[in-house]
Amino acid sequence: MPPTSTTAAEAPPEAVTPLLRGIGVLCRLTEAGGRMPVGEVERATGLARSTVDRITGTLARMGYVRLEGRDVLLAPPLLELGNAYLASVRLPDLLGGRADALADALDESVSLAVPDGDGIRFVHQATRRRAMSVSFRIGDLLPAERSAPGALFASEWDASAWEGWRARRSADPQGRSFPAAPSRTAGAVDFEERAAEAGACGWALDDQLVEPGLVALAVPVRGADGSITCALSAVSHTSRHDAASLRDALLPRLRTAAAAMEGELREAPGATPAEPTGLAAWTGASKQELGREFVESLARGLTVLTAFGEGRAALPLTAVAEATGLARATARRALITLEHLGCVAVDGREFRLTPRVLSLGFAPLSRTTLTRIAQPHLADLAERVRESTSLAVLVGGEVQYTGRVETSRIMNVHITIGTRFPAYATSMGRVLLADLPAEERAARLDASEPRALTPYTVTGRAELDALLDRVGRDGYALVDEELEEGLRSIAMPVRDRAGRVVAAVNVALHASRRSAEECVREVLPELATAIACIEADLHVTERFARVPAH
Repeated sequence: MPPTSTTAAEAPPEAVTPLLRGIGVLCRLTEAGGRMPVGEVERATGLARSTVDRITGTLARMGYVRLEGRDVLLAPPLLELGNAYLASVRLPDLLGGRADALADALDESVSLAVPDGDGIRFVHQATRRRAMSVSFRIGDLLPAERSAPGALFASEWDASAWEGWRARRSADPQGRSFPAAPSRTAGAVDFEERAAEAGACGWALDDQLVEPGLVALAVPVRGADGSITCALSAVSHTSRHDAASLRDALLPRLRTAAAAMEGELREAPGATPAEPTGLAAWTGASKQELGREFVESLARGLTVLTAFGEGRAALPLTAVAEATGLARATARRALITLEHLGCVAVDGREFRLTPRVLSLGFAPLSRTTLTRIAQPHLADLAERVRESTSLAVLVGGEVQYTGRVETSRIMNVHITIGTRFPAYATSMGRVLLADLPAEERAARLDASEPRALTPYTVTGRAELDALLDRVGRDGYALVDEELEEGLRSIAMPVRDRAGRVVAAVNVALHASRRSAEECVREVLPELATAIACIEADLHVTERFARVPAH
């Protein structure tokens, strides 16, 4: 946690110690980029090795981390905690589309940020892909004095907030507690003056305060009460703009976009409450199964965060207890702990999530690819079926391999990442083609000019169309020695949150090891299990972040 948060030593008597420790482990992993050796976790947290093992074991049971050898890795299901915050505030859902359109119009990266203590945290990113690109990750935290949004937010600070900022600056002048930003002393000397100017003129500039070469312009987006709800900013590089030219070129368009966003906030209908993902019964069962090695109070405390979400932005204690299935006393102690850590704010008798929830792994996990998401599940599948597994996407009339796990057999299927094969003659190609509209499918088949690769290759258009229609109905494709004699493979599609097929996974083997019937009977169920795991991780990741194929 940044230095604006309180420390574990100051925790109130009702605080849940295992929850404090578990969140501390997640924060250290986040700061390290999502991966640390267990021994390093022990050193970074100051916890005993046995305690670290119990905490990481519990987090692994919840799916929030993976244990690979001696390393602990953050895992995509952890994103459900940050998703709960983002869904509850609704800013990405309401304003993200306009931010994306503005980025397209300006051809610059555009961000939405909210205040988090004396820092600013990004909640939406629309980035430009170019050799010299400028972007942050959703969840990244920057010091207020070194960012354009920070000056806007600071214009509304009271005396207590300024006192807290000065104390943090005195304790951490280099800003080392903000790992997303390079350590520098820049921005502090005239920050109070810049904040006053930002409040007076309604915009703020970052002239290479975060990093040399980076310039940014921000304007406020105000809520119905007139206070700043979030900041809209455009980020560029000095190779394209200096600070003055960025302001001159973009300020009118940012102000127009911000005004439209304020209209969206005013006119937004109330959100329909989504079903919470209460895990109380599951945590109890896990405790019974694993005994002392499962830290039930940690799991229950994290479950409290999932009580919030779309249509559930502010909840009283009773609603939190009902949503999670926890006793009121248990939910209350968890909320006290989360408030102490800065993850929950109290307004009267209601509780709200704060942007600090995004410090629990969101930044490193949100900047990922489908290949990275799929890789551990490909490895698990390969181990279960003892055959090579692959992930591929459709490129024109070909499949391109983007992920792969090979088994250690003397006779194996050797394919490298980036390899392409004709889609019509492969199992992954067929499940990808089967999802396309008829006209697009026909165009891709025409582009590949089907020809016989073995005596068994299907090349006739009518027969291929019939095969692809059947694949669409069955949900899988089995290709038997059509790409290469002796090679048999079976594949299923990977679907995104909208149900679109975005990739395919296959198991490939020598025809002598399993018959076609055995592939369907033995391999297909294991393949379906792996696909379900990949899709679950993909869907939670892409709720608020873009997930490129590779």
